[in-house]
Amino acid sequence: MGVVAVFAGLDDWAEDCLHPSRGIGQMPLVNLVVALIVVGVLLYLINRYIPMASSIKTILNAVVVVAVVVWVLQVTGLWSGISTFKVGG
Repeated sequence: MGVVAVFAGLDDWAEDCLHPSRGIGQMPLVNLVVALIVVGVLLYLINRYIPMASSIKTILNAVVVVAVVVWVLQVTGLWSGISTFKVGG
């Protein structure tokens, strides 16, 4: 199986995860766990094998963690309440 075939399969998988028939913010739990594992392994590989300054690694890790947390909140449907929250009057 070539690299192109793997990425084509991932594209189909991602499209299936967010298929409109499931509704907005609904993703199977297995797909969510697999996506989190893939992101974690990629972040580990970047941290382990790509040489960069410690401060840049810290910033990269923080950005990835924030992005994943926001994504998980959106997928689970919890982000809609946060995004409509208003501070002040």
